[in-house]
Amino acid sequence: MKPQILVIGPYPEWDMVELEKSYDVKKLYEARDRDSFIANEASKVTAVATRGELGASAELIAKLPNLQIISVYGVGYDAVNLDACRERGIRVTNTPDVLTNDVADLGVAMMLCQSRGMMGAEQWVKDGSWAAKGLYPLKRKVWGRKAGVLGLGRIGFEVAKRLRGFDMEIAYSDVSEKSYAEGMTFIADTVALAEHSDFLFVTLAASTATRHIVSKRVIEALGPEGMLINISRASNLDEAALLDALENGTLGSAALDVFEGEPKLDPRFLKLENVLLQPHHASGTIETRKAMGQLVRDNLAAHFSGQSLPTPVI
Repeated sequence: MKPQILVIGPYPEWDMVELEKSYDVKKLYEARDRDSFIANEASKVTAVATRGELGASAELIAKLPNLQIISVYGVGYDAVNLDACRERGIRVTNTPDVLTNDVADLGVAMMLCQSRGMMGAEQWVKDGSWAAKGLYPLKRKVWGRKAGVLGLGRIGFEVAKRLRGFDMEIAYSDVSEKSYAEGMTFIADTVALAEHSDFLFVTLAASTATRHIVSKRVIEALGPEGMLINISRASNLDEAALLDALENGTLGSAALDVFEGEPKLDPRFLKLENVLLQPHHASGTIETRKAMGQLVRDNLAAHFSGQSLPTPVI
């Protein structure tokens, strides 16, 4: 018999086809009554396949008595209750590295797009303003300015590498100074990093320890000429403080790929002209999503064949 896996949210069709070849796939996201669906299938589920933003709660884990592994499609696993997994010896995997470069690409693209006003500039052409009103209003340069990277892990380092191409002065903050951060300035304090930066990239992994690490003080330190770019997790930002700062001009601008309660983000964001909004798609390329799906399947296959997991979290 094929192992039964519970899929929390939809994957691309190419991944579903491959999963269904090897497993008895149960799609929680298609269930009209999720509680009844889980109750009917609970004893047979041995694996959960989920996405980073969906995770697996302690409540769900408790309802699956024979659960052995949770395979996360994404690098972030903060939405998986790791304590509940550790208590029962449930393995957890994610998909690091394969999405690193695409996420870094989008972060830098967001900086460029927002700083140069590219979304507004396109509309200026399309709505006839260029012909009727003349030149587009001036924006701010990127090259040669100061960038701060909060979290110099895989993604943060790739962001920094790209920023070097713009002759930017790069500083970073992390739990400790990094030996591989050649030519970058280490600033331990996040407020001081923000004060130093024209652009602040948030690239650290999310955890209870990092919740709202980008606080009201950090946002105010970045200032009315600064830009905040978040390609990590929404929980790393104090979203209420961010909205206040964007509305009152305490912060110059922001470019965001993640939000609390997404996709139903706070409607205050939709009224702002100084924020670039993206639909949590930093890893959203065909090539990378295929690689992520393959790694999810590789982890599941390794577990059920008794081999070492390619990318274990626990």
